[in-house]
Amino acid sequence: MTSPNTTQEAKSSSESVATNLFSPFTLRSVTFRNRIAVSPMCQYISENGFANDWHLVHLGSRAVGGAALVVVEASAVEARGRITPDDLGIYLDAHVEKLKQITQFMESYGAVPGIQIAHAGRKASTLNPWKLGNRHVKQALSNEDGGWDVVGPSEVPFSDTSRLPAALSVSEIHEIQDKFVDAAKRALAAGFKFLEIHSAHGYLLHSFYSPLSNFRTDDYGGSFENRVRFLLETVEKVRRAWPEELPLSVRISASDWVEGGWTSDDSVQLARLLKQRGVDIVDCSSGMLRSGDRYNMGPGWQVPLAEAVRNGAELPTVAVGEITEPEQANKIIAEGKADLVMLAREFMRDPYWPYHAAKTLGIDAATLPKNYTYAL
Repeated sequence: MTSPNTTQEAKSSSESVATNLFSPFTLRSVTFRNRIAVSPMCQYISENGFANDWHLVHLGSRAVGGAALVVVEASAVEARGRITPDDLGIYLDAHVEKLKQITQFMESYGAVPGIQIAHAGRKASTLNPWKLGNRHVKQALSNEDGGWDVVGPSEVPFSDTSRLPAALSVSEIHEIQDKFVDAAKRALAAGFKFLEIHSAHGYLLHSFYSPLSNFRTDDYGGSFENRVRFLLETVEKVRRAWPEELPLSVRISASDWVEGGWTSDDSVQLARLLKQRGVDIVDCSSGMLRSGDRYNMGPGWQVPLAEAVRNGAELPTVAVGEITEPEQANKIIAEGKADLVMLAREFMRDPYWPYHAAKTLGIDAATLPKNYTYAL
């Protein structure tokens, strides 16, 4: 469990110097050299859950490129928790060795190594989208074609073409929670200093707290308190296993954007409960609970969610979603709408985005931390 006020003290101290995108930021014992993070991005290039040289180059180049935090893609806590057979995993002790090489490289260039641990739930057992040729389509894999049985809160599939999930029993819920704990321990052994629990985008934990996918009538369904129980219990168990001096994050879908679904007000209430359980920062994404739902996407479209949670729960947040321009990212930080910005597609286009952003913003390299390898 967290020390009293640890996160709030870190937030307060960071706000006093948070003048721009390149101000340092501290959570617990970890200081980020700026406010720029690489979002976890599935690469669909693993075999049996193992990282390889692709991950070393992909992640390492973003560390060299100046990001303060580089978060490894959603890494499954068990084999059936993978989205596709080609997903990264952290469910075997043998997965640690390569990941450790990657974290050591990232740290040597001044980036904080982070990892997102995840369970795909009812969105699991699908074909690699790069092999399918369309990342927006989820094609179910049968067991005969290399797929596996999937699970969820209720026997309700993600889409008309998805596999029908088996509703988890209470004992099975507890078993999966223990797998999150085991994954956290492996993440620590691999050298990660920032841990994020994936509870967004329609994956297992999100599917439990959204009323649009959870139709249970036991202690894990029905009321708000029951629907968030799986996540809160998981956080409590992981926080006990994860060192007190290291930050813990949770990524949530802060709104389902659908009438009758999860709302930003729900997210503020959830964030308060997460804060009580030792979560240091909430990564505010949204949506993707059901196939067919559509969103009014645009530049910075999810930033108001991060701002609402930050103000409502008095907890640091991460802003994501079509953040592409240096001035845009800088404004998010300068106006106190979030404490970190995470970029995904923009980092795929430009691994050295922080360098170019600093130049655009006129940041003096001499004012930056010494471990910030600079090439202006």
